[in-house]
Amino acid sequence: MTSRRDFFKVASAITAAASATAVSRVAMAALPEAVSHQSAESMPPLMPKNGRPYNPVLTLNGWTLPWRMNQGIKEFHLVAEPVIREMAPGFTAHLWGYNGQSPGPTIEVVEGDRVRIFVTNKLPEHTSVHWHGQRLPNGMDGVTGLTQPAIPPGKTFVYEFIARRPGTFMYHPHADEMVQMAMGMMGSWITHPKEKHALIDAVDRDFVFLLNAYDIDPGSYTPKVTTMTEFNLWTWNSRIFPGIDPLVVRKNDKVRIRVGNLSMTNHPIHIHGHEFQVTGTDGGAIPKTARWPEVTTDIAVGQMRQIEFVADEEGDWAFHCHKSHHTMNAMGHDVPNMIGVPHADLAEKMTNLIPGYMTMGSEGMADMAQMQMPLPHNTAPMMGGDGPFGSLGMGGMFSVLKVRKNQAAGDYKDPGWYQQPKGSQAYEWTGPLQDPKRESTKSTDEKNAGQIEVQIRKPAHHEH
Repeated sequence: MTSRRDFFKVASAITAAASATAVSRVAMAALPEAVSHQSAESMPPLMPKNGRPYNPVLTLNGWTLPWRMNQGIKEFHLVAEPVIREMAPGFTAHLWGYNGQSPGPTIEVVEGDRVRIFVTNKLPEHTSVHWHGQRLPNGMDGVTGLTQPAIPPGKTFVYEFIARRPGTFMYHPHADEMVQMAMGMMGSWITHPKEKHALIDAVDRDFVFLLNAYDIDPGSYTPKVTTMTEFNLWTWNSRIFPGIDPLVVRKNDKVRIRVGNLSMTNHPIHIHGHEFQVTGTDGGAIPKTARWPEVTTDIAVGQMRQIEFVADEEGDWAFHCHKSHHTMNAMGHDVPNMIGVPHADLAEKMTNLIPGYMTMGSEGMADMAQMQMPLPHNTAPMMGGDGPFGSLGMGGMFSVLKVRKNQAAGDYKDPGWYQQPKGSQAYEWTGPLQDPKRESTKSTDEKNAGQIEVQIRKPAHHEH
């Protein structure tokens, strides 16, 4: 029940929301609880307890922000603050985020909901929140200096608007964003359709995550915020493999995966064992006549892509960015190529002289994933993660789609590694081999020696 006193407290907050200005002390008393969460595990989908019903999403290595209903308005409380994020087991980073985590919690609403979001700033500098892709009043768009004054440290602002169209969106600052987004400030927003939609199918599993990149030196904790191109950690929801959870589904489930890109480069996201269709962007659902089958979709900076498929092939299927250096961790751009130079003993001796010394593999980078090379404290291995047949030799933007016929509906627990049927796995050939036919090693010039006529013409009117 809402008391008369509580009613006037809420009314005061609504007045502040109209111009997205700082909330008074009276209105602060009416704030919804600021729920915080630090676990890096994927939390189960948050089933709606009130408001319009919908089928919730699972945020990969994240969670959904609870809300309260206040006189028909869905109220959320976001807190912008410094956070500590475990990016992989044994490796943590000092980031900025929301409600204890980076990225912040996913916000889920239903088309037509009136939404009120309280944003409290606990950062050491001003901030704002831009609701990326939303149709809303200009004063709620969250661009500091253009559509609103900045939210000073220690203050709370209120945003209020109607979720006008269903789809997959994002939120992030439009205030010192070079720093704040490089520090991990972002989150996902899902607006579910209020009724059956001609272009949005019902699905059995619905996943969401964001792509981002960080530049964190080996042995350190804080990202370099001035880096523009040469990042060394490529993340899904601020996690790197082997710290990224698998996407667990039941065989023949209809699966939707929503991916947003807030890094500074494009990412060709690729799935094994299945074909999908791109069914939506942050601009809305794609007409069915404009869809086609794909196994890779390129997601540009600032874009959302929504893919759908039927998981009808049982097994453990790789799911990753197809830029090969985006499936590695702690990459350095100035490390020399040591292929062909044995240095197993050298590495140990050099480490005694130079703490933190790192070397590349002498037979390619795969040996770095297999040998126990010394690393500085709080440094993720360049490649890691063990599969059923040894080292996976992957890092960064990589996970596994696990399709199981015996997985219960709504069960996201990791079923372990797939047991392949007998005779269905690649194996070593032990029979006779014929020598392969090889092309001539002679260059084209050598083959055509004496047959090429070269004519030289001196340039005319060369003024410089």
